[in-house]
Amino acid sequence: MDDTVLYEVTESLATITLNRPAQLNALNVTAKEALLRALRAAAADSAVRAVLLTANGRAFCVGQDLAEHRDALAREERPGDAMETVARHYGPITREIAAMPRPVVAAVQGAAAGAGLGLALAADLRLAAASAAFHTAFAGIGLTADSGLSWTLPRAVGAGRAAELLLDPRRVDAAEAERIGLVQRVVPDGELAAAARETALRLAAGPTLAYAALKRSLAFGASHPLAETLDEEARLQREAGASADHRAAVEAFLRKERPRFEGR
Repeated sequence: MDDTVLYEVTESLATITLNRPAQLNALNVTAKEALLRALRAAAADSAVRAVLLTANGRAFCVGQDLAEHRDALAREERPGDAMETVARHYGPITREIAAMPRPVVAAVQGAAAGAGLGLALAADLRLAAASAAFHTAFAGIGLTADSGLSWTLPRAVGAGRAAELLLDPRRVDAAEAERIGLVQRVVPDGELAAAARETALRLAAGPTLAYAALKRSLAFGASHPLAETLDEEARLQREAGASADHRAAVEAFLRKERPRFEGR
């Protein structure tokens, strides 16, 4: 991986770290392409059973690198061509996180703004440091939402509050973020890295196939009526029920033992 994004696999956990601390982990083209490669590597590696998305420095990610974006706007002959990065980078990155066949945990310190907020919301679980802050940012620079925010934000905080945060952007501190559903848990600043890693490792030891099915089921149910969702649940449950993990877990339960999952 490029040094703008670090990638490491230990104990079945892939840790993907945004690494432009001097730029508050703003995403330039190099970082976006490195992040996409890292996510695809994690998805393709059968040894990976969970993913931890984190960042170095005092911010999680402030979104697009606006200095690079300004230069792109100046170079383009046709208005809007500079925004091709949405289809080329931000859309694929968001899809890779959301569709990852393993749980994804985001550890958010400092600012998560614009596309940075989108990255965090695409993850399955979000832990935030007490000093973290969230901002949709897009309308403040005359843009609409990208990085999946028009889909993920209403599902996290409700349609009305999502509209408020997108149309009238403001800083949301960690306490409010936990209260309204932007994050699931807030921890003291010095405990974020350990808490996020502990959570991700616990998931990595869990029923990987069932997690993947649960993610597909949640995504399906978000956009389909109940009758179709029930059919999809039945289909996914047949798949999960045929796994070696399920059979072994049932036997362990009957023996009053803790199950051990192997992801098969």
